[in-house]
Amino acid sequence: MIHCNSSEVELRKPTAINFLLLVLDFGRSFSSRKVIPSMRCPYCQHDNDSVRDSRVVDDGKAIRRRRFCNSCRRRFTTFERVAGTLQVIKKNNDREPFSRAKVERGLELACWKRKISAEQRSQIVEAIEAELLEEFDLEVPTHAIGSLCMTHLQDLDQVAYVRFASVYREFTGVRDFVEELRPILNRNAEKPPT
Repeated sequence: MIHCNSSEVELRKPTAINFLLLVLDFGRSFSSRKVIPSMRCPYCQHDNDSVRDSRVVDDGKAIRRRRFCNSCRRRFTTFERVAGTLQVIKKNNDREPFSRAKVERGLELACWKRKISAEQRSQIVEAIEAELLEEFDLEVPTHAIGSLCMTHLQDLDQVAYVRFASVYREFTGVRDFVEELRPILNRNAEKPPT
């Protein structure tokens, strides 16, 4: 005998009724499975939304979805990206998955109240991520990520560069700032006035 959810079906006597009971019981076991919830609305936290528009962005590296919450009737946008397998080696030798959001947050703090758009920051993050994926196969040390951030910020905004450097290089006093500023000041002094 085979035991199903609520009935028993005897296989030695294949009758139409036994077959029908088996099919009905099989269907009930599938219908009782949990449904995977959709994306939660950032405003009301309900998971009752619908996708209104999907577009490929970032040169095919991501999909932007415009969603509409059926509960609170508000719109929000989500992005889907391929989850990278790149692991970051931290200073204490712990490993964690590369987080694009952490790089974005660091740049956002460095660029606070500077005339640097979110689009410019996003382009820097994309460039950093592309360089890391090109240069490293599986693991990347944190200093490589920090150095790339500093390189991109140095070309974009000197104040944002020094802010980022102060956290990344763990400045402890004014002398550290002066040492970081000295090469920038020397470069600016060498440029002819415009």
